[in-house]
Amino acid sequence: MFDGIRMTLMIGPAVPIPVSQEVLDAVTEVQVTTTDGKASGFQLKFTLSNKSPLHTIFLLSGGAQIPLIRVVIVVSIQGMTEVLMDGVMTDHRITPGTDPGHSVLTVTGEDLTRVMDYIDFSGFPFPAMPAEARVALMILKYAMFGLIPMVIPSIMLDVPIPVQQIPRQQGTDLCYIKTLADKVGYVFYLEPGPVPGTSVAYWGPQIKVGVPQPALNAGMDAHTNVESIQFGFDSEHKVMPLLHYQEPISKVSVIIPVPDVTPLSPPLGLIPPIPKRFPMIRETAKLTFIQATLIGLAKAAQSADAVTATGSLDVVRYGRVLKARKLVGVRGVGMAFDGLYYVKSVTHKIKRGEYKQDFKLARNGLLSTVPGVPA
Repeated sequence: MFDGIRMTLMIGPAVPIPVSQEVLDAVTEVQVTTTDGKASGFQLKFTLSNKSPLHTIFLLSGGAQIPLIRVVIVVSIQGMTEVLMDGVMTDHRITPGTDPGHSVLTVTGEDLTRVMDYIDFSGFPFPAMPAEARVALMILKYAMFGLIPMVIPSIMLDVPIPVQQIPRQQGTDLCYIKTLADKVGYVFYLEPGPVPGTSVAYWGPQIKVGVPQPALNAGMDAHTNVESIQFGFDSEHKVMPLLHYQEPISKVSVIIPVPDVTPLSPPLGLIPPIPKRFPMIRETAKLTFIQATLIGLAKAAQSADAVTATGSLDVVRYGRVLKARKLVGVRGVGMAFDGLYYVKSVTHKIKRGEYKQDFKLARNGLLSTVPGVPA
């Protein structure tokens, strides 16, 4: 699209193919949003002549004759290829353009989790299969869409005995997978890539460790690579759940406070706020201690992020794509807010000659836990 950055758009039923130059020239704006805990979404805007055959092609793709149109969006930056989106179209809209001879076609869609939410498979049996095997089997149904299962076994391995119980699916594949994840404190999402046409289906614990992305710099003159960044500290957001656990032999009830720190989600701030609310988790009373602990840790993590940051950056100046669900460093904003953050969401905004990103960061407290961050 411009020096240093090229975009590839692939569209087609089931197996997408690169669009023609006529379609690519009609693209005026691309927006892709990736958010932790939610399905990713995209929006494409085309400026078309009112006599263009593309009107018919796109509108037919939204009807019953072609029930599923897949969209893959890929960008290449300085030789590095990033798959931003692999999803399906869900909505088409036409609005008048700025002049009488043209109109704007807006195509909206979601990632491939939408495909996993179409058919209700309630009642499908999974004899002698733990939750991990059930999830992997459901993901394999979508191998034709390039889904690669990454299923992390839970420490709470529970294999039901067929003569006693046969687990049966409730709802669509997406609903059932998320239900199984909630029971063990896991998350489920699709990560597009690593190559166009494939996506990694991750079912496992939320991970906030790893190699950080290059730092976001503010107020550092020539080294500044963000256009804006604002920070907030919410001391009222912090809660400490109380786990209600019943000892199975003596039937004695025990109340256990649950921290929001785990080996896979270590503290990113040295000074977290003091919790002011202590909600009771009562639905764990009859579960095993490991089951109850995993659910408690997952609920505690939901309120751990007291420090948040929002801002925007120019991808050309940053030198690469900032990715959600990973760590990133922040420099130049002061001792209280410098350090590592977890990237909760990223919105890509691509126009001809422009590529920017809006982002949202979070961590559990003030002051950095590391002496420095990667530049």
